[in-house]
Amino acid sequence: MALTEIKPFAVEEWMDTYETTAKFNIAETCAASISIDDLQNLSDSGTSNLLKLSTKMTYGAIRGSEKLISNLSGLYSARVASPLPAKNILITPGAIAANFLVLYTLITKGDHVICQYPTYQQLYSVPASLGADVSLWKADEAKSWQLDIAELKGLIRPTTKMIILNNPNNPTGTLLSKSFLGQVIKVAQEHDIIVMSDEVYRPLFHSISPVDPEFPPSILSLGYEKTIATGSLSKAYALAGIRVGWIASRSSHIIEACASARHYTTISVSQLDDQIASFALSADCIHNLLSRNIKLAKANLNILESFIEQHRWACDWNKPVAGTTAMVRFSRQGQEVDDVAFCKSLMAETGVMFCPGCRCFGDGQYFKGYVRIGYVCETEVLEQGLVELRAFMKGAFAHVPLAS
Repeated sequence: MALTEIKPFAVEEWMDTYETTAKFNIAETCAASISIDDLQNLSDSGTSNLLKLSTKMTYGAIRGSEKLISNLSGLYSARVASPLPAKNILITPGAIAANFLVLYTLITKGDHVICQYPTYQQLYSVPASLGADVSLWKADEAKSWQLDIAELKGLIRPTTKMIILNNPNNPTGTLLSKSFLGQVIKVAQEHDIIVMSDEVYRPLFHSISPVDPEFPPSILSLGYEKTIATGSLSKAYALAGIRVGWIASRSSHIIEACASARHYTTISVSQLDDQIASFALSADCIHNLLSRNIKLAKANLNILESFIEQHRWACDWNKPVAGTTAMVRFSRQGQEVDDVAFCKSLMAETGVMFCPGCRCFGDGQYFKGYVRIGYVCETEVLEQGLVELRAFMKGAFAHVPLAS
């Protein structure tokens, strides 16, 4: 299959169509974005070292500044036996570029890839476009969207090149526990398979404590060289406006291969973006920034939970434990509604924006009646949007067609 035959990116096309006109965007997956002024106010050091305005606007450090990479190395090196060398991190223009670069570099025609599902479509459609055979490792909604390790073992083939995870998960808001990740690593080691984990929502863990014995570490912390983590400043750090993401790996060979391929797509990220990212991830700022976002997630999740409990006649879900998203099923008289028709009608009537699960995550076949809700927006947006949704449920919802 040629790259030009790649499937349309359903969720991004939906967002592109509606997000600029929505009155209440409750489909957004970033923690409510902050300004540079907000970032400065969150830092214990104040404003003195945010931007160096005297810096000449050259390309800057090609693979990312020493400060930025050092800050990221520190995050991956905390509470692990073997620190992650700074040279094992590569900066990219967002996590979407990081994911694409990893897959473009490592996956080729004839490879077999196993991908957690549901998840961000890029993670399985890009490998398929590169000629790989992709098996979807399907989570069980009846078991809180958890995966079955026995099923993973059954999916392994002699040609299996990579296992792809998304932890915390978009769209379900679930996570893979420490012990489960250990089982995945054991399977991968036995078959010499690369494990890639999109950790873009890490460390937005709002409903599990870091002292919990099952608190999930980064995939890089489990002692296996063939592991890759991708991340960015967009989701958990509320800074989508700076296009900074990264690839990190325990394997120097993998990083160097990605760096070589990266020359065809990226010279460097903006020096200004790099400086802001470095500031956000510094010891003076990162804890306050994450505390702000986790508090927002907890408060908003309680608001959303209250709404769902009041509308159990139509709503059902597995309450998320991490990240910014939830999958909520809407039904009428026991049958799922047409989620696309529901979202379109809701948007037209009220300006409230959701993402339809069947179209954006189920390839038109799965997750009928589900919508993805991004609940870590500004609290006022969520509250006002739910007021509009409540009125819709009392009236126009009765006319939304049922799923076929």
